[in-house]
Amino acid sequence: MHVQTYAPMFMLFVAATAIATLFFTLATVLGPSKPSAEKSLPFECGSDSDGAQHVRLSVKFYLTAILFVVFDIESVFVYPWAIQFRSLGWMGLASMMGFLLVILVGLVYAWKKGALEWET
Repeated sequence: MHVQTYAPMFMLFVAATAIATLFFTLATVLGPSKPSAEKSLPFECGSDSDGAQHVRLSVKFYLTAILFVVFDIESVFVYPWAIQFRSLGWMGLASMMGFLLVILVGLVYAWKKGALEWET
């Protein structure tokens, strides 16, 4: 095992840890700190929360979150494909069309099941 191979990665981890620790320490030491009862109250999106603390969220909330992750991951795969589009040829185009077809089928299924309808 060559130390030269892993040295840059180790140095990156050390630098990232040092910077994160430095920023956290500076924010803790230099940042304003005036705790009060009002600041300790829980809030949601800038407004006071209503109801109990252990309210169960609707399944629609989780379904929307899962759909977001699926389509977010889709964009992660489509971008590099678009960069290499010309060099991948017809096989690359067919592979991406198959991938997008699977995603489209999932979207149509979610739409038909009402997963995209937000009801309060």
